[in-house]
Amino acid sequence: MNLFSDIRELVLASINTLQAEGALPAELNLAPVTVEPPRDAAHGDMATNAAMVLAKPAKQKPRDIAEALAAKLAADDRITSAEVAGPGFLNLRLAPVVWQQLPAAILKAGTDYGRSTMGQGQRVNVEYVSANPTGPMHVGHARGAIVGDAMASLLDFAGYEVTREYYINDGGAQVDVLARSVYLRYLEAHGQEVEFADGTYPGDYLVPVGQALKDRVGDAYLDKGEDVWLQEIREFATDAMMDLIRSDLAALGVEMDHFFSEKSLYGTGKIEAAIDSLRAKGLIYRGVLEPPKGKKPEDWEPREQTLFKSTEHGDDVDRPIQKSDGAWTYFAPDIAYHYDKVERGYDQLIDIFGADHGGYVKRMKAAVSALSDGKTPLDIKLIQLVKLFKNGEPFKMSKRAGTFITLRDLVDMVGADVARFHMLTRKSDAALDFDFDKVVEQSSENPVFYVQYAHARICSVLAKAAEQGVAIDDATLAGADLSAMLPAEQALVAKLAEWPRFLETAAKAHEPHRIATYLQELASDLHGHYYKGNKEVELRFLQDDPVATQSKIALARAVAVVISAGLGILGVTPATEMR
Repeated sequence: MNLFSDIRELVLASINTLQAEGALPAELNLAPVTVEPPRDAAHGDMATNAAMVLAKPAKQKPRDIAEALAAKLAADDRITSAEVAGPGFLNLRLAPVVWQQLPAAILKAGTDYGRSTMGQGQRVNVEYVSANPTGPMHVGHARGAIVGDAMASLLDFAGYEVTREYYINDGGAQVDVLARSVYLRYLEAHGQEVEFADGTYPGDYLVPVGQALKDRVGDAYLDKGEDVWLQEIREFATDAMMDLIRSDLAALGVEMDHFFSEKSLYGTGKIEAAIDSLRAKGLIYRGVLEPPKGKKPEDWEPREQTLFKSTEHGDDVDRPIQKSDGAWTYFAPDIAYHYDKVERGYDQLIDIFGADHGGYVKRMKAAVSALSDGKTPLDIKLIQLVKLFKNGEPFKMSKRAGTFITLRDLVDMVGADVARFHMLTRKSDAALDFDFDKVVEQSSENPVFYVQYAHARICSVLAKAAEQGVAIDDATLAGADLSAMLPAEQALVAKLAEWPRFLETAAKAHEPHRIATYLQELASDLHGHYYKGNKEVELRFLQDDPVATQSKIALARAVAVVISAGLGILGVTPATEMR
């Protein structure tokens, strides 16, 4: 049940009637017509912009359309009034029975309330994390993992067929450095003293990898050159790091559907096939780029390179894909990887990148636009930095990693639920402060606690009702009589009615933080309603009359269902009690 969608359908049907009667032209684009909550709740329950957006194409005054539309809408039993406001906005008030029926609908649907068919038939690939397999993931990776995972769940809830994908950056020189670092730990496992040169990875996380390598090959690589062991240790170390990464992701509640290896693109013809696809479209040429901005011409040597004509697809400059010596640039395998995604038939692509990839956005969008002939949209979300604090002071070190707080450190210190919710309280392109003390603080200032406490509070109310002999199962509560619903209770139901609309809006924008925002607002309404009951007895969930109690806890339980559904999208387990 989606009240806003239902009333929009009523508005559209009324417009169709006016068209059939000749009051409006037959050919009108109704897509811009919306039904939303009014800016001021005192103006009504819902508002539609129909008259405003149809006035110009219909060549009529907005108020004339609004008045004709109001007359049609008022004839429906669900509408008690349709009032024209200002230049032609239409404010609607719904019949009390509409609000009274919603808690039952929610209880019958359970946590599927709000599920949408908006994305039905659409396949979406969400690529996120994609950390280099050279060590444990840090807190920045954690935020990207959480945002990507919640976005995938949000899109799934909105009806899309979603693939969660991890791109393994195992084709570059950094994996050679990893292999050399593991070799040092291998020597150390044999009792040799080693020194980690600048640029190698000195973290303790490689100690067990070096030992495992020793257990596997014994002394076979001792006193041997890189030509003997580099390739084998590359593969061994990459596999070990990916096992570590999978384990860390699992601790955070993240599970990927697909892992794609960058290395699989090399020597297989996949990069060449992607470039040939662009060449066939006249987008590959030999040329010399202008000197980079900020550099003097004498500091820059012009060289002819193979270039992608990315400016034809919205980029600022054309981009090199092959160096003058014939080696591929970093951009070439990324083009090939996205070509593979396009060839797999996805309708939408979403990439979750770190903030340091901001300069990569236009070129990557240009590549996907060119590869798909503009048919496959690519949305790139940048994840800003997380600033860590403890006791109000910056917090940076991790002995295990050597230089940073790892994802596993984060989970061990505050738990996956707290980490996930807090990381989603801000838009992904906004910097985030994460204070290890404040995020576990039990106060109304802590959004994680505030939302969890709302759910736990309802669980406590239900338990007390059960002690009084009141049936609290959803099937029974769905049959409760809510005809005596009070205005304050109706306001709470109105917030529940916004959930399906809020969810679709968040899914369209690819912004899962909006779900956290909604949950905070709903929790605030629930807590506010609960506290009003301290002064207004009739608002209390527990009444002397069991029938009255059942009607009121039906509403409370409906709130709990929506909180549980929202937390489920965020990957957070609802709390049944607070300790």
